[in-house]
Amino acid sequence: MRDMTGTTEHTGTTDTTGTEEPVLLHTEGRAAHLVLNRPKALNALTHPMVRRVDRALTAWEHDPDIETVVITGAGERGLCAGGDIRAVHDDARDGDGTASAAFWRAEYQLNARIARYPKPYVAVMDGIVMGGGVGVSAHGSVRVVTERSRVAMPETGIGFVPDVGGTYLLGLAPGELGTHLALTGAQVGAGDAVLCGLADHYVPSAALPDLLADLAGLSVRDALARHVRPTPEGQLAGAREWIDTCYAADTVEEIHRRLLSHGGPAAKEAAETLLAKSPTALKVTLAALRRARRLGSLEAVLDQEYRVSCAALTTPDLVEGIRAQVVDKDRAPRWSPATLAGVTDADVERFFAPLGARELGLHAG
Repeated sequence: MRDMTGTTEHTGTTDTTGTEEPVLLHTEGRAAHLVLNRPKALNALTHPMVRRVDRALTAWEHDPDIETVVITGAGERGLCAGGDIRAVHDDARDGDGTASAAFWRAEYQLNARIARYPKPYVAVMDGIVMGGGVGVSAHGSVRVVTERSRVAMPETGIGFVPDVGGTYLLGLAPGELGTHLALTGAQVGAGDAVLCGLADHYVPSAALPDLLADLAGLSVRDALARHVRPTPEGQLAGAREWIDTCYAADTVEEIHRRLLSHGGPAAKEAAETLLAKSPTALKVTLAALRRARRLGSLEAVLDQEYRVSCAALTTPDLVEGIRAQVVDKDRAPRWSPATLAGVTDADVERFFAPLGARELGLHAG
């Protein structure tokens, strides 16, 4: 069927109850479009959304008329702020965690699929792109950022650990930039997203409509050639000296000590930021990043992240972090343990314990 813009839709835009679909699908010429469509929730991902995207990718992979897949976000604020963490909070607090584990299983499988997708997958990373939003974009083959882009993996602030392949991507960033971003949850703009390997091309936001229109009839290369502009300079390149020195330490405690002793205002600010995060999440994140670098493949890292995520469901910090940041919004989480010194090596190791029959199992090695 065709909508009012003349584009062909593979499915309708409303469900049987008359409510709008959370993922809109349509085609324009050679390009098939995924539009994350929960703008009031900043397009936060749910399990049904993940399944819908996966089904669309299956259909388009085998459709000879489709040459390119494009993902965008509805509304003016961004592509996607992450997963639906309110649902995770409720499941971890009141349920048995199986709903969250099932969601992550489907989500991480989708992340791996996007990375291996046989057709160009163009992610328009305009505005806010965080957490799960990084997972559905930064694994794509063509990743476009704008002057409005704010890319981050802010999980340590909610008592969680970067997932959706985030530890894989950040582990590949130059020097210790990825460690800095993973531990602090800092947001980066277009220039730093490109520097860190989270994006490829800079296109001014005003040019996005024309880029999307050109993808209907042109190859991705030719369409990009019309609209890509020089990437603006970021801030992290000039901070490599203190970031690489401080974050090369083997423990979070030593990283914090080096940041404080460095003397620069940016390093001091990073040290203060770390103290506001979950101590457990910080230590597990550092361990996950270092292990991810040794694991090699995205699939192996996603398997590890699934273990870590499932373990997080059984800890108090995940529920408490989401409560403080999203539910009650008092921004005053009470972490347990409350200090880095209170988190033992055994506490950290527990997050990496094998799951037996419940493993994600993406890596065949």
